[in-house]
Amino acid sequence: MAACGGIEQLSHHKQQYNISNLTIAAEETRLENHGSSSGGSVGKASVQLGEETAAAVWTSKQVPPWLTEQDVQTLQLLTQGEVVGKARVPGHGQVLLVGFSSEGALQDAAPGLSQLCSQGLCGLIKRPRDLSEVLSFHVDRVLGLRRSLPAVARRFHSPLLPYRYTDGSARPVIWWAPDVQHLGDPEDNQNSLALGWLQYQALLARGCGRPSHAPCLGIHHAEWARLAVFDFLLQVHDRLDRYCCGFEPEPSDPCVEERLREKCRNPGELRLVHILVRSSDPTRLVYIDNAGHLQHPEHKLNFRLLEGIDGFPEPVMKVLESGCLQNMLLKSLQMDPVFWESQGGRQGLQQVLQTLEQRAQVLLHHIRTHNLTIFPE
Repeated sequence: MAACGGIEQLSHHKQQYNISNLTIAAEETRLENHGSSSGGSVGKASVQLGEETAAAVWTSKQVPPWLTEQDVQTLQLLTQGEVVGKARVPGHGQVLLVGFSSEGALQDAAPGLSQLCSQGLCGLIKRPRDLSEVLSFHVDRVLGLRRSLPAVARRFHSPLLPYRYTDGSARPVIWWAPDVQHLGDPEDNQNSLALGWLQYQALLARGCGRPSHAPCLGIHHAEWARLAVFDFLLQVHDRLDRYCCGFEPEPSDPCVEERLREKCRNPGELRLVHILVRSSDPTRLVYIDNAGHLQHPEHKLNFRLLEGIDGFPEPVMKVLESGCLQNMLLKSLQMDPVFWESQGGRQGLQQVLQTLEQRAQVLLHHIRTHNLTIFPE
């Protein structure tokens, strides 16, 4: 681990949904009585112990340098915050928006869920099978990308939540960023801008957004390279290839079940999804819904995710070339004791971390083979 110290310091330097569509006033439920729930909460003692362990971790001095103070504060909120409000997310029955009490807040103030979310005090509770989003967050931070929203694993025991959320299962909780921009079109509210595949390839070819070129869509050109690295390593297809045009999907994949793959014959119909920015910095992408395909074998990797990308950021490449990716991820993931335990610790994570390392080597080989450039930050 000592040999990776320099890379760790280098890394340090560098599913969000449209809140306007939520009928929060109608759906909101707040905890008026803060007493304990009546019996039946599975594993409550172990849950409380897990929260105490997490609290001790985040307040220790062992936080790796790629996690900023703001990251730590947000992760503490997601790990320890008391649930004081909830709302369903229309069209996403397996996702629950929850508001957390902020430390030191007046109990009689009882802010509404909309107000909590506008203050950055909300999170999305997702399905247990989406736990890989926690891993994706740590991959993002280890690589120095800083585009993913903070995510933790947590076991809930709040009497405010439906039973399926308090049955002892570890679930991912993703921070709700209040300033993610969405299109006004209700049919396309999962994007900050409408972008088709052909338009995307054209803007990559023009090199727009670079210092010597005209701006394109307001997003820096280098953002697409960062996104391509992230999505390729994790094999996240939804953003750049939701139609599964670049690989052979399983029959159970949504692109097959929804007959999306048939559109691959007409590139003009292909749309990018989850292309989002935040109003606080609209030149940078923000990554949501980052549950990747970590079981994909090497021969099924989707290289379409790299199509049109002619250069990659040097700091990210240094991490991938260092051979330290697995060790850095182990160090980072230990900061989330619930995720760590749910995956079987170091031994349970070994296979998936080896897969990420192998994909990193495949990506580096692709860059060398195609003589692609490496650009500084």
